[in-house]
Amino acid sequence: MAIPNHFVQIDEEGFCVSREMRIQDPNSGREILENLKLHQGGTLLSTFGDTPVIVEAFDEPLIALQIDKNDSHWSIRCPYDTEFSFSLDSLSVDEWDRFHGYTRDHIPFVMSRKAQAAFFNMVDEFDDDSVTADGKTYEVPPYWNSETDVEKESFWSQIYKREENPGWNLGEPAEALKDMFQRLKISRSRILVLGCGEGHDAAFFAQAGHVVTAVDISPVALERAKKLYGHMENLTFVEADLFNLPRSYDAAFDIVFEHTCYCAINPELRQDLVKVWNRVLAEGGHLMGVFFAMEKRQGPPFGGSEWELRQRVKNNYIPIFWGRWQASLPNRQGKEFFVYAKKK
Repeated sequence: MAIPNHFVQIDEEGFCVSREMRIQDPNSGREILENLKLHQGGTLLSTFGDTPVIVEAFDEPLIALQIDKNDSHWSIRCPYDTEFSFSLDSLSVDEWDRFHGYTRDHIPFVMSRKAQAAFFNMVDEFDDDSVTADGKTYEVPPYWNSETDVEKESFWSQIYKREENPGWNLGEPAEALKDMFQRLKISRSRILVLGCGEGHDAAFFAQAGHVVTAVDISPVALERAKKLYGHMENLTFVEADLFNLPRSYDAAFDIVFEHTCYCAINPELRQDLVKVWNRVLAEGGHLMGVFFAMEKRQGPPFGGSEWELRQRVKNNYIPIFWGRWQASLPNRQGKEFFVYAKKK
């Protein structure tokens, strides 16, 4: 199935948006929500006026505004008076105590605070790990499973040894970086690239005259990077665990660049990664990154959402640019967004 070249958005309240205007027509909104489906790789698709579209959801694609129960049948009500069935055994809870689930067609949803409060009043009982309804108890696990294997150097080195071109390796800088960098017109900076892999993004910055430090946990990846770019005097490759960087990195960089690192680490450590950004950036420094917004709870790469990233950075960063990238490579189309934000 071909990926469409038209886009619509779903805002954080669950309403559809086209050309920066919220869609008011209930029939059009209903068409988009009722025809949602996940394409291979996590791209979200639907139709709008019978035209195939990529759907860019800020949070989960469905926001449950109300929970209904008819006998033992559960359903969510979403904007445009849409209704979707779900099972209690599909529920999970994120670190902000929000309940997520899947419809019978496996479309992800999240309960609004109002819907979740009503849901708690409808079940027999609930605690931190489960809910009980109609005498049956359903486990409610954390949204992310702990994925400790990806914390090990051996995990990544084995992939590099096994695969000449791992899936995250584009063989060139990220498309969004190449385009946005020209628009931002950044003066000469000290740039830190975490999880640099073969170093294509790092070399891009170095070629533009910046002083770049590129870090990766895998010596195999860095061996490849040095073969490609080791001749560049203003580019230094460092083998290190990004969660154990030397104290000399404290407040030592003007920009920290993110691309396929946030989505590769154990998702339980994402807030710790934000702390690393905060630590290494100088006063007034900037976070720059290409992030993924997609449904993918098993990884790497692990999925995420704009809502999630906003929650993680809102106390420490002021967005200068934050937007979806709609000129991605085919297998990434509809899933990337670019962020450039100033440290408070």
